[in-house]
Amino acid sequence: MTDIIRLPPPVPVALRPDADARLHALSRQIEAGFLAEMLGHAGFGAARQSFGGGAGEEQFASFLRQEQANAMVRAGGIGLAESVFHAMTGDRDAQHGK
Repeated sequence: MTDIIRLPPPVPVALRPDADARLHALSRQIEAGFLAEMLGHAGFGAARQSFGGGAGEEQFASFLRQEQANAMVRAGGIGLAESVFHAMTGDRDAQHGK
């Protein structure tokens, strides 16, 4: 006869103590990615016509834009991270009466 192994029920993400910290970090990453894309479309880090860095400059421009976007988020960003965080936790907070 086969023994049944009883596993504890999974803990919902909302009840994990580090869930908010993880969601905040993910929200900041989303904001940084958005800002990096916007910086790219705005022409930030584009190769110059003369006295530029050559072909290597184009290859590493995305890294510069990403780090600039990360710095913008660390400095307070544009508020997108908070909006994303509240959107991700809105249903959870409503369910728990917050």
